[in-house]
Amino acid sequence: MIFLHLGGGGVIPTNRIIGIFDMDTATVSSQTRAFLSRAEKRGILKSENLKDIPKSFVLTDEGVCMSTLAPASLAGRVGKYDA
Repeated sequence: MIFLHLGGGGVIPTNRIIGIFDMDTATVSSQTRAFLSRAEKRGILKSENLKDIPKSFVLTDEGVCMSTLAPASLAGRVGKYDA
């Protein structure tokens, strides 16, 4: 099993990833902001260990994980092992 390091000590299995999203562009939509708000209220939004403003979020089959790393960096890390 391959894990993706999200920064701040967070890791998730790559086989659980549904999508990687840029906070700046995705949160322009009110629907995305509402989705993230609902995820937080339901306790499925993980943002612990963040010392900076999140640059991206990763949607998994278990919830949403915030990351201080750029979405391109995360996608590159996943793509490195996707064969």
